[in-house]
Amino acid sequence: MSDGDVRGQLAGQLVEAAEKLFAAGVMSHSGHANLSARLDGERLLLTPGFVRGLKPEQLATVGFDGQVLDGGLRSVSAEIIAMHSAVYRARPHVGAIIHTHSPSATAFAVAHRPLPCRTEPMLRFGQAEEVPVVPWGPRGSDVSVRGIADVLRRRPTTAAVLLANHGLLVFGPDPAATAHLVVAIEESAEAEIAAAAIGGAVDFPPGAREAVRAAIARVAS
Repeated sequence: MSDGDVRGQLAGQLVEAAEKLFAAGVMSHSGHANLSARLDGERLLLTPGFVRGLKPEQLATVGFDGQVLDGGLRSVSAEIIAMHSAVYRARPHVGAIIHTHSPSATAFAVAHRPLPCRTEPMLRFGQAEEVPVVPWGPRGSDVSVRGIADVLRRRPTTAAVLLANHGLLVFGPDPAATAHLVVAIEESAEAEIAAAAIGGAVDFPPGAREAVRAAIARVAS
């Protein structure tokens, strides 16, 4: 498959992922988000500063070093190239990244509270542990990027982080799987907040993770 074919395929997947997020109702009032997909070990596709009504030809190709190689980016998107690149460098298996200001997940980020894994969708879609909080730093700054890299080193199996006073950052093997996890995390955050009004959420029983994995394996076999 040619480089252009790969780019076109990934661009289509990112557009579908953005549409899924809006259809699921997990976006903020502004609809702000940025999505990316890994092209190779040095380049990624990145949304241009908006995602509502996104079209494949609007995506930009950028280097991990921050250089825009094809297409155009608004300054608000150029600021976050380093954030996406840091995740791709730290996690070679990651193929896509989504950043949103999903309201309930952002509430945990604003409260500087990790989001526990207490819903089965989080287990099933790749976050079988709490979502940790990255200390605040100005958007796209060295402080913010170093904070993300530090949490990823300390939490090698997390597929998401909360950016303190900012929002949610999720990463996965491809755009579709990453979007599924964004939805699962936002629904879990909503459930945690709702459960607080009736006495608080309760942890899974011991062995829950293994039971869910076994159920998934039975269906897949």
